[in-house]
Amino acid sequence: MKLDSDEIKQLAIAVLDTEADAIKNLRSQINENFIAACQCLAKCAGRIILIGIGKSGHIANKISSTLASTGSKAFYLHPAEASHGDLGMVADDDVAIIISYSGETDEINNLLPALKHKNIKIIALTGAPASTLAKASHICLDTGIEQEACPLGLAPTASTTAALAMGDALAIALLRNQGFTSEDFARSHPGGYLGRKLLLKVSDLARTGDAIPKVPSATLLVDALYEISAKGMGMTLVIGEADRVIGIFTDGDLRRTLNRDTKLLQTPIDKLMTRPYQSVTADTLAVEALQLMQQKKVNALPVFDRQEKLVGAINMHDLLQAGL
Repeated sequence: MKLDSDEIKQLAIAVLDTEADAIKNLRSQINENFIAACQCLAKCAGRIILIGIGKSGHIANKISSTLASTGSKAFYLHPAEASHGDLGMVADDDVAIIISYSGETDEINNLLPALKHKNIKIIALTGAPASTLAKASHICLDTGIEQEACPLGLAPTASTTAALAMGDALAIALLRNQGFTSEDFARSHPGGYLGRKLLLKVSDLARTGDAIPKVPSATLLVDALYEISAKGMGMTLVIGEADRVIGIFTDGDLRRTLNRDTKLLQTPIDKLMTRPYQSVTADTLAVEALQLMQQKKVNALPVFDRQEKLVGAINMHDLLQAGL
């Protein structure tokens, strides 16, 4: 049976409505049990172990990733593998969050005696508060739903959505309780945008050594152009006495110079350079260097250390290429 466009839309909307209702109904479960679960996790001296199988296993795995990325020591343990040796990864001071909608999954319940023997605190996420898992747990969070989004009522849809949302609620409550900051998040995500924004420094991107475009102050403009072209940064630094940077000459300066019909062969670069100029220190955040370039409408900056010694140069292309 093929569906027409309207039927497809109606079915999709019905799925979203059913799953939205499943999450909304969880509000009544943010109660003493939820608070106790948060307190138990906050006091955990070991790791938080997420356990589930099938679709619930995928949800458990995702929740473990969310916890790990928000400052908690968490990992996913497959119950079948746990029964064949991986239970050795579990220590006495760990806490287990076990997800099973029915609460009667054999692979899950077979682990309960071993977990109890290790004195592991168990937090159950289940839709069956009278189940074997719920009774064996120290804290039970009811994630029951009225119906699955699947029209057959078989495929885990709204039930897994509810479990995932409850796991996110635990993770975020724990994040705030621990005082987890955006800087902490960045340290766990060095490859993401936030990590680059909060961790990447100018020194990580700056061109150094012979890659820095620079010429002595007496260099004729026509000769300075060779340095600009060779180094490919759209500028050159101008070096004066004691090897100090006294100015900068950019592609923009060149256009303005040509508009004045300057006699290129007879003009030293220090007569045409821009001074004063903008600069950054090596420990400046790269995103701050980008903001400075945008604010001052410049495309390149010399980089100095805290003793005001030239250590590099950076341009807009370097920053944009880094994903900023």
